[in-house]
Formats: sequence, structure tokens, C-alpha cells
Amino acid sequence: MKAEKLTRRDWLKLGAAGAAGLSGATILDLASRGGARNALAAHGLTSGAIKHGAVLDHQQDMGVVGTTATQDDFDPGTFLTHFDYGEVQIRSDGRTVRHWDVVAVDRDIQIAPGVWFPAWTYNGQVPGPTFRCTEGDILRVEFTNAGSHPHTIHFHGTHPTEMDGVEPIVQPGEKFTYEFEAKPFGLHLYHCHTMPLKRHIHKGLYGTFIVDPPEGREPAREMVMVMNAFDSNLDTENEVYAVNTAAFYHDEHPIRVGVNDLCRVYLVNVTEFDPVNSFHLHAGMFRVYKTGTQMDRYELTDTIMMCQGERHILEFNLENPGSHMFHAHQSEFAELGWLGAFEAVENLAADEGAPMHSYV
Repeated sequence: MKAEKLTRRDWLKLGAAGAAGLSGATILDLASRGGARNALAAHGLTSGAIKHGAVLDHQQDMGVVGTTATQDDFDPGTFLTHFDYGEVQIRSDGRTVRHWDVVAVDRDIQIAPGVWFPAWTYNGQVPGPTFRCTEGDILRVEFTNAGSHPHTIHFHGTHPTEMDGVEPIVQPGEKFTYEFEAKPFGLHLYHCHTMPLKRHIHKGLYGTFIVDPPEGREPAREMVMVMNAFDSNLDTENEVYAVNTAAFYHDEHPIRVGVNDLCRVYLVNVTEFDPVNSFHLHAGMFRVYKTGTQMDRYELTDTIMMCQGERHILEFNLENPGSHMFHAHQSEFAELGWLGAFEAVENLAADEGAPMHSYV
């Protein structure tokens, strides 16, 4: 009998996160011994029959069960609002130098309740740290490859070609230091550029790179959302979708913001194996600043579609209290994990919810 793997369609029936307590390897082992249907039945799971009292009604319709646990050193809720400014030094000429140590390492990460993915990571997490600086800063990134494959770091933006992260390829056990001036201001990303490119990106070697304008931006509740997805059975088709890796995380843990607060989302798409991804906001509209390189030109919409590597800054003020869902407007992506909510609260204290970034 030919072995079968759990396909994307099987994951949709299961509800992506419905195999709580099963590792990816366990699921594939069960599938190989009798096909996907037997794998589900072996754990009492049938299409449309999985329920859990702690989840929302719309989650029950998708068959979601359990909550995605956080790793000791990576919490999607913390990652959402954490910016890494590096170690700062001021040169004798007055220029600001920011230094980061980045290590590539192989590591299993949890992408849905009980489902683990064998990732390649920067600093042990997917996405990698969110690097932040100001236009004109000198950036120094000391990269060590402690993984099992050759890697690099390619930064989007303008810099000398020898710092572009295509060459040299850093072999396991080797180091390379990238150094360049941060420009232009805007929202960028970084990722491994070693071939096969699709494999190195899909396995998790990517992150957000924010260059602030010298004068800063208007104070706002700021958040980083990296749209990503995971091929859990190696068939070049994704089975789990998310922002910041954990499927349905912000449906289980809505993001608290104040009514009429200025909210700013740094939205980056690194989804592999799908031509486009998207972001849709319920009960509100947002301003889109494409790539964040201009501060006075925007489009007003509630849905935006983005190809891989595309990134935009979204700004909005939620006028009405209550739950404002956000998700991919590819319904299948939403049903497989790319779905969350903002909880707009009257008189939210400044130190509650997503923190304010004031540029002071």
C-alpha cells in the first residue's frame, strides 16, 4: 500500500490545529500506516466533529482545538511589539553605530497546537529578531553560521554590493560581518539568499528590518506582523498559515488597543509556495504607506494583497469598541491559521495592550 501524507485538504478538514498533542512526525507516521483518514480516526478526529469549549464559535466551525504554546524564548505576543535596536556606540565623528550578533541554528518550532516544524532560524526564532534603526546609522551585523547548511543574510535596501548577502556564502562553522549605512528610511526585510532560495526562506530564515526617518513618525501603538506559512509534509504546498508563526495565535489572544488610538502595523509578506498573501481588517479602514518610504502618500482601504518580499506600513484608528477581526482574504489561508483580532477598548491605559511608540 502506498504511503499517504496529510495533504492541505486533510489539514482543512482537521482544522490545521486540530491535531493537538501530535508532532508533525507523528502525523506523518500515522498517515503512512493507513492514509490520512485513518490517521485522523486513530485519534478520534473526524471532519467537522472536533469541538473545544474554550474556542470561539467560528473556530469550532474550523475544527480548532487547543492553544499554541509558547517556547521559553519566543512568545508571538511579545514578538509582536519588540524592536531590537542593537548595541549602540557613538563614533568620534558623531555617527551612531548599531551592532547585532546573529546566529543561524537549526531548531524545531511550534506552528500550531502540538505541531512542530524543523526550522532553520536566526537566533533560534522564526521570524528572526526585528532590527530597528534610524536612517544614516551605521549597521554592523556579525553573522555566525551554527546551522547544518550554508547561509547568508540579505538585507533589502541600499548598500554596497559586497554587503548584499549573496556572496560570500557562509559555510557551517564560519562567520561574516555585514556593515553598511541604513538607507532609505522605510520598512524592509532580511532573509537568507542561499540557493535553493525557496527552501532557505520557507524553513524560516527571514525577519523584519525597520529604518526610521530621522524625524521619526507620529506616536502610535506599533506592531510587527510577518505573514508566513509552513509546508509540514514537504509537498511544496503549505498546510499552516499565520502571522508571526503561530496559527490562530491572535484569535486566541486578541490584541488590545484603545478606541481611536493611532495603530501602526509593520506588515511583511514572506509566504513561500503561494504567489500572494493578503490582509483584511473588519469594521474599519487603514491607510497603506507602500514600503513606508513616503510619509505623506497613502491609499485608504480595508484589504491589501502582497507578493513575497512586499511590505507596507498600515495605520488606522478603530472608532468603535469591540472585536475587529483581521485575516487573509484568501479564505483557505484564514481557515488554516491566518486569522486574529484587535480588541478595541474605551479608555485603555497607555501601559496596556500594544505599547505606544513615542520617538522621544
